[in-house]
Amino acid sequence: MFTGIITDIGRLRDRIERPSQDLRLVVETDFDGTALPLGASVACSGVCLTVVDRGDNWLAFDASAETASLTTVAAWQKGRRINLERALRLGDELGGHLVLGHVDGMVRVLASEPVDGSVVWRFEMTEAFRRFVAPKGSIAIDGVSLTVNRVQDGSDGATGFFEVNIIPHTAQHTTFGDLKIGDVVNIEIDPIARYVARLTGKL
Repeated sequence: MFTGIITDIGRLRDRIERPSQDLRLVVETDFDGTALPLGASVACSGVCLTVVDRGDNWLAFDASAETASLTTVAAWQKGRRINLERALRLGDELGGHLVLGHVDGMVRVLASEPVDGSVVWRFEMTEAFRRFVAPKGSIAIDGVSLTVNRVQDGSDGATGFFEVNIIPHTAQHTTFGDLKIGDVVNIEIDPIARYVARLTGKL
């Protein structure tokens, strides 16, 4: 389990494709890799992956074919910057919201607009997410815990979207500083919204 507060931006050093269609991902990081045990969980741009090897300044993960197909992992190439967060420990400060590292899907960046020193980012609203995204609710985008500012459902033929506001600190300390219109990002909805939908028979 994670909080959506990014603590390092790693860089993909190597991507090894295997006959099994699984991927071995080697990520350079400022984390002390040797301090993480094998089997530890790390959120990589929102995807919970398991440490299978490590060194002083790098971590290796295996991503299954299914994980690659359901997240942006399949498109990751050498040099890509990746949001990293170690798993939450009991007693840690919960600065964001509860994030599981289980990506619900991918959406595309529609627009960005500078507003009073920050940037408002607009993302497409797919049918799968419409019932789960609400103004002032929480959402994780590439592993970053964010508050939804505005939602348009897309009725009457309009394009559905939701917006978040990114302050300069967030842009500097996450991969939002690299984001461009047309890029695809990982989305994880608030787990509470998922369970409420299940209990009310809407999931």
